[in-house]
Amino acid sequence: MSRRCELRDLGRLDWHQAFLEQERLVALRKAGEICDQLLIVEHPHVVTMGRNGKESNLLAPPELLARAGIGFYETDRGGDVTYHGPGQIVGYPILDLREWKRDVHLYVRALEQVLIDTLADFEIAAERMERCTGVWVGGAKLTAIGIHISRWITSHGFAFNLNPDLKYFQYIVPCGLTKPVTSMQKLGVEPRWDEVVSRIATHFARNFEFELFDGDDSHGRRIDAPDGRKHSGRNADTLAEEEGRISRAG
Repeated sequence: MSRRCELRDLGRLDWHQAFLEQERLVALRKAGEICDQLLIVEHPHVVTMGRNGKESNLLAPPELLARAGIGFYETDRGGDVTYHGPGQIVGYPILDLREWKRDVHLYVRALEQVLIDTLADFEIAAERMERCTGVWVGGAKLTAIGIHISRWITSHGFAFNLNPDLKYFQYIVPCGLTKPVTSMQKLGVEPRWDEVVSRIATHFARNFEFELFDGDDSHGRRIDAPDGRKHSGRNADTLAEEEGRISRAG
């Protein structure tokens, strides 16, 4: 594997700030000034509407969302409406598909496979659902996928439900589908954040044939078993404490 990809953990970051960082990195990737990137981030509560979104799938107006401490943004990714929040691992790959496969369909299928393989590591049997993008377990969606591609450079990506508070999905019709949403926690599997990020990174590198490097390491060392150290030890109790602080702040 000679292609290089940098893994960058942005920690918890406001959705719009992460979007601006994506735009910055996309411009650099188009100019050939950086290699491919995989950004991992956790967002405060936010609802985003894709370019194919329908207002009818937003079950609460933005002003009501704001009162509940939930941000709202319209964005340029594909897909409909979705929710991001604490306990959800969000991945933003910034890849030049000309160096992999110039095929949008195969790219989305490969992203799905990364998460299917990750869940298999924790003995969860996940699958695709015909005509429905994402990753599903027992008919419930565990991972949403929405992407944007410009001049073969990708942005946006996937939202993987580790242990978010699923009640926040009540404000939307997720991805425009009247189907249930689930998480690893709801399925009775509760690994640490860093364990799951490590497996996602490993399967991402394998499916996309990358050598993955730690972009936050000044030495740019290769990652053979990513440790996701910025979220090490993060568990449901820690998230509950942080959730309380966010609610009080709002």
